[in-house]
Amino acid sequence: MKNNRIKTAQNVTWVGFFINLLLTIFKLFAGILGKSTAMIADGIHSLSDFVTDVIVIVFIGVSGKERDEDHQYGHGKYETFATLLISLALLIVGVGIFWSGLSKVISTLNGQLIEQPSLIALYAALISIIVKEGLYWYTKIAGEKINSQAVIANAWHHRSDAFSSIGTALGISGAIFLGEQWRILDPIAGIIVSVFILKVAVDLGLPSIHELTEKSLSKEILYEIDEIINSNKEIRAFHNLKTRKVGNNYAIDVHIKLDNNISFVQSHEVATDIECKLRSRFGEQTITNIHTEPFIKR
Repeated sequence: MKNNRIKTAQNVTWVGFFINLLLTIFKLFAGILGKSTAMIADGIHSLSDFVTDVIVIVFIGVSGKERDEDHQYGHGKYETFATLLISLALLIVGVGIFWSGLSKVISTLNGQLIEQPSLIALYAALISIIVKEGLYWYTKIAGEKINSQAVIANAWHHRSDAFSSIGTALGISGAIFLGEQWRILDPIAGIIVSVFILKVAVDLGLPSIHELTEKSLSKEILYEIDEIINSNKEIRAFHNLKTRKVGNNYAIDVHIKLDNNISFVQSHEVATDIECKLRSRFGEQTITNIHTEPFIKR
């Protein structure tokens, strides 16, 4: 099951890799031939997808390894780290597009004329929108199916390229059909698109940072854990509940208080019951550590 998950993630990413290769070559060719700085920038943006595809392929493979002596909690956080790297790549791309667009707007307002692009650049932008939006849905559906943060993050990187191409298409269309005074639409559209890209980068990066810094699970999950523990009537109380996320798995540590007269075997059975219920609810790979101790009335 786990190997199938890794294989699916890698296959999906390889598809994106080769599509990005063809699109990047086509965009750069169309940008140079069509005299479109926006399309050249869009082509360079597509180059960043190569980096994220390679990151996903490498790190997904590592995260799928079984627990070993050096990584006794598994390798799940490699996938989280890959997601963080993708968000950083998106952040850099977003800032770059924003700065490039802002510089062109300032230059245009100072009287510098932006060169008019040709139709081949517009065609390239439209093709890119269709292809990258399709690749986004293909990758996102596969990522959700196998519950892979990194694959879903990579899907959003594909969509950021589609957003970039929308801005490029609008700018090129304005420059071609509306006349010289409207060529400023190209960099303005790029600035708007860059804001969307930056938002996606933040939305992907923050959960990864939280996981890597051992942030506790959400209040909703903690409430479910509370209900599962209290479902066993042998447990008088519990405390010292600690939770975190390890890749796609949860790690749950808790101390449960049992009656003083309960036998060692019975206490073990209670702990096992809670472990089974937690794994049934949150997945078989859930990491549990349940410490039993006597309930002392005060």
